[in-house]
Amino acid sequence: MKPMHTPAMISSAILAVVLGLQPALGASRIDKAKIDASLRGFVDSKALVGVSALVYEGGHEAYFGAFGQADREAGKPMTRDTLVQIFSMTKPITGVALMSLYEAGKFQLDEPLAKYFPEFADLRVYSGVGAAGEALSAPLRRPVTIRDITRHTAGFYSNNDPTPTPLADMFRAADPGSKSNTLAQEAKKLGALPLLFQPGSRWLYGPSVDVQALLVERLSGMPFDQYLEQKIFKPLGMKNTRYVLQAQDRARLAAVYDWHEDGSLSREPDDEAFEFNSHDWPLKPGSFGLVSTLDDYMRFARMLQNGGQLGAKRILKPETVRLMATDAMPAEVTDTSWLPTKGQVGFGIDVAVRIRPPADAKEASGAVGEFFWDGAADTLFWVDPKNKITAVLFTQYRPFGKVPLHKAFRDAVYSAIPDAEAH
Repeated sequence: MKPMHTPAMISSAILAVVLGLQPALGASRIDKAKIDASLRGFVDSKALVGVSALVYEGGHEAYFGAFGQADREAGKPMTRDTLVQIFSMTKPITGVALMSLYEAGKFQLDEPLAKYFPEFADLRVYSGVGAAGEALSAPLRRPVTIRDITRHTAGFYSNNDPTPTPLADMFRAADPGSKSNTLAQEAKKLGALPLLFQPGSRWLYGPSVDVQALLVERLSGMPFDQYLEQKIFKPLGMKNTRYVLQAQDRARLAAVYDWHEDGSLSREPDDEAFEFNSHDWPLKPGSFGLVSTLDDYMRFARMLQNGGQLGAKRILKPETVRLMATDAMPAEVTDTSWLPTKGQVGFGIDVAVRIRPPADAKEASGAVGEFFWDGAADTLFWVDPKNKITAVLFTQYRPFGKVPLHKAFRDAVYSAIPDAEAH
């Protein structure tokens, strides 16, 4: 039996809309002027050289803005089709590629990694320093699983651990992440090193997503970059997303700037900033390396918002997207490195997942159930299923997080959504 709506109830609803207590049916809660003011302020104060953002709400474009310059020295403005290096925002794309093979029944998440990688059949874990200064190792308490490599709990050493140890020296000498290595060569070098910690005992950002990329190659029989192109980029119409720059890309490519303690920004030399993307290196990593545009990345994000589909093209099933966006952090993991700086979050498959509302006004706004990630040059994206908001934010400076851009942008986007607003 359908619930009855009395005249009094209807009148109350209309009054609430008129008084601004709730949005009218179909009305956007995105305050364009507030986002404009926030982003423009960073450029006007010279905290950023250039910034751009795109927000969708309920499947429709709710905001676009671009401020400042993509290339200050050339006087080139930040525009909608500016190409930027997205760095770690490559990772969620890799996760989608891997999970498309999961859907095809090619693997199970809790299978041992060694089932597909003989390189990892004899892994041990670092256990300290011997009398002669050598690295000691111990047996694993359990095998590394595929789930571990999707949530950064595998135990691979990472430069994100600053502790000086013989293992750190071994890692630097092996240089598994060298651009001159193929993914297979990277995995072989990782497999010859002890793990930093027992699988599943810590969260530490590291090279796991490159191992995911190699798993995609082995299960699909295709080079990783070709798999991305054929299975994700082409179906979604992401015509500007790639590892290797084309000749026509140069005119749209944003420069990268170094942030200094006095707040000034100096341009990184182009031969350093674009070294990876300017050459067709053997390494096509799952963890970083793509360039993209706002609209391209938004197409990827909207596919996730829509449960794995954009238009007529389905990339994943809705239940697979939900699996990616579900916190998979083991309850016993309390050492999570810098992940808590992202807010009240856990971690799913290549994305952080918000599990509680913002704790206070100092934290960035965001909704429970949203999933997101960012990139080394301070790019950001998120998907908020509850409020049907999808956002992509681009700028290009390093090191990450020196300007309070992400909080300001999130706060502006959620300024009219009390459940997600930090307060």
